[in-house]
Amino acid sequence: MKREIVHTDKAPKAIGPYSQAIRTDSMIYTAGQLGLDPATGEFVAGGVEEQTRQSLTNLKNVLESAGSSMEKVVKTTVFLKDMADFPKMNPVYGEFFAENPPARSTVAVAGLPKGGLVEIEVIALVE
Repeated sequence: MKREIVHTDKAPKAIGPYSQAIRTDSMIYTAGQLGLDPATGEFVAGGVEEQTRQSLTNLKNVLESAGSSMEKVVKTTVFLKDMADFPKMNPVYGEFFAENPPARSTVAVAGLPKGGLVEIEVIALVE
């Protein structure tokens, strides 16, 4: 089985010793993506909705650079700094997974890197 490092400039650079994603023969495992603008490395302006949208856009770009897509996502994990933000995050999330959404776990965490409000990771098929 092959193991390939995935990198794209259309998503923020890793802020630690990890890869944006790993591709195997049949799967892509992404690192969590914050709502960071890849051009500036800073959070997009606004709140959890804007950070969710940017996080999912970053993931879309990582998946596409690895030969996959959001339609091939089978599992997501959403990390929220505050579970009270769930009603704001969920509709934005739904924009990216309008039909046949993947399995999902959503958890509240004590904190996220750089003070983020949301971080999302995905597992997707490669076909």
